[in-house]
Amino acid sequence: MNIDGYRRSVKKFERKWAGMQEDCALLWNKNSNKKKKRKGLFHVEHLRPTVENKGFPSDRGQAKTIAIANQKGGVAKTTTAINLSACLAATGRRVLLVDADPQGNATSGLGVDRDGLDVSVYDLLLGEAQPERVVVSLQIENLDLLPATINLAGAEVELVGMKDREFRLRSALQSLRGRYHYIFIDCPPSLGLLTINALTAADRILIPIQCEYYALEGVGQLLQTVNLVRRRLNPQLELEGVLLTMFDARTNLAIQVVDEVKNYFGDKVFRTVIPRNVRLSEAPSHGKPVIAYDPRSRGAILYQELAQEVIEHEE
Repeated sequence: MNIDGYRRSVKKFERKWAGMQEDCALLWNKNSNKKKKRKGLFHVEHLRPTVENKGFPSDRGQAKTIAIANQKGGVAKTTTAINLSACLAATGRRVLLVDADPQGNATSGLGVDRDGLDVSVYDLLLGEAQPERVVVSLQIENLDLLPATINLAGAEVELVGMKDREFRLRSALQSLRGRYHYIFIDCPPSLGLLTINALTAADRILIPIQCEYYALEGVGQLLQTVNLVRRRLNPQLELEGVLLTMFDARTNLAIQVVDEVKNYFGDKVFRTVIPRNVRLSEAPSHGKPVIAYDPRSRGAILYQELAQEVIEHEE
């Protein structure tokens, strides 16, 4: 994995990007040019204090729904879904995490036994269970889960012949949106019907990009899919931000990837960069987010920083 090889992949991306800039500009919100000062590291007790209005989670009357998506696997989608959700829940905001990935890693990563579930997101999408029956209350305060099982792997085939197949998740979440401040959807590593459902249900999309070789491969296709969803299914969909993950400061390649991504996406790149971190890797095997597993680890501190950035977007 040398620099020359990476540069070739960047050139390939540039050719795709040239024809997409106008469409991608639609995703930038009106405030994207505002610069914000980077805040120092902090622990969970230094996050925004618990919100006072416990009865109604949002001034807008509905949860802010964010799909975490990238069709490439291994970019820390699930790691981000679990830990960002947990860090926001730690501030007193009520959060629902939707596991829309048949692998069910967000479900097991939060300590839920998939084999012991009677209903899941699969039943929700097929209209065989009400959302209230599927929601799992976790031991983590303010954080709930819509879990996934292996049954979800067959959902795309079953959805193909259904009416309004792209809107199934959006409709299912409607009765829950008034109960939470945030709903996060952990998408599968594909651009099939499950991801389309997530993008149709979401207000925003958060794109994790790993600081590694071929990092930009597939991003062009993802953005084209997002803009197709905007035009045909969900005109309100906007880009929440791009999150750089798996950063290793010891490599020139990682530093160059950061520069390239910031060059393309500008201030839509989160200030927080998530590094490779042992505790982040270990936490799922214990069924805990990293702030519960090791709150003083670098991974925990940085996901708390990311949570603060997301909170800033409310303002």
